Amino acid sequence: MRSGGRREIVTNLCEKAYETSSFPLFPMKIVITGGGGFLGSQLGQKLLERGHLTGPSGNAEEIREIALLDAAFHRPATDPRVRQITGDISDRATVFSAVGADPAVSIFHLASMVSGECEERFDDALRVNLDGGRNVFEAARAVPGRPRVVFASSIACFGGEAMQDPNTDRTKLTPQTTYGMTKAICELLVNDYSRKGHFDGRSARLPTVVVRPGKPNAAASSWASGMFREPLNGETCLLPVRREQCHPMTGYRTVIESLIALHEVPTAQLRDDRAIGLPAHRVTPHLAASVIEEVARERGLKLGPIVDAFDARIQGIVDNWPVAVDGARALALGLPHPPPLKQIVEQYLEDFGRR
Repeated sequence: MRSGGRREIVTNLCEKAYETSSFPLFPMKIVITGGGGFLGSQLGQKLLERGHLTGPSGNAEEIREIALLDAAFHRPATDPRVRQITGDISDRATVFSAVGADPAVSIFHLASMVSGECEERFDDALRVNLDGGRNVFEAARAVPGRPRVVFASSIACFGGEAMQDPNTDRTKLTPQTTYGMTKAICELLVNDYSRKGHFDGRSARLPTVVVRPGKPNAAASSWASGMFREPLNGETCLLPVRREQCHPMTGYRTVIESLIALHEVPTAQLRDDRAIGLPAHRVTPHLAASVIEEVARERGLKLGPIVDAFDARIQGIVDNWPVAVDGARALALGLPHPPPLKQIVEQYLEDFGRR
């Protein structure tokens, strides 16, 4: 029998089992692309603590393995349930090997080049973000049954003259950056692969995530974390955008909770548009400075300064991003609202402290 025919028979049996609620219970395998990064590693840890996700049976099933795929890992895994796979998301064989053929699998696709890199390296952006995304989606398609796939998209899908205040899930996607273009295309792919029954996809359209630890990176939104992180560390923040620049932001803990919650949303509630915009705070550098000053007073911290270092290239990218988003649809589906901005800063200090 040809392999495609065998897969079709297995898929039909899986779908019949879904309908009769008689699908055998399997321990779950979770695949996280970008699993060595900040959000990917945080997500993996949270899933280990949780211990279960909704599986093909429609019931909560135990997580037996978490496969983390990334180009590099900064520290070895310590939990026997975690397998680190070093490889390139744009390499089809690597992605297919990481996903495997087990029907009891769910995929969180977080791997991506960041915005600033995409503007400077167009061909690499297509290779990693588009070809890599298709590799993940095709690997999910090859799995018997209909695995759940959660894709980390971005508010950079919005842009140009179509933008609203606030943008909603019904705002037209007209990205004005290469990064946003790749995210928008992947959102459409998730919708169509889901429509055709290849997998059960969901896209989480992320606002800018704060506060990321470590050093500034090539993302055009890197300043958003830097204006909190550097002063709290007693260091100077070089601010490349205007002090009154509004930008949608949420906390990293909330993003992790949202990715898991979106995975758990019953399929029927998602309907034909699988891209869900996460709620966010409307933040300016002025507001950020006020919040960290309050936190510093309460904790006896000496803040480093925020110094204006205007960068027309960065400002030009940010000018084409939303100033606010409406996350009402996400909230209606049971996804969390971010806590107050001050609490997000306190969570960062609790988790990562002051160097």
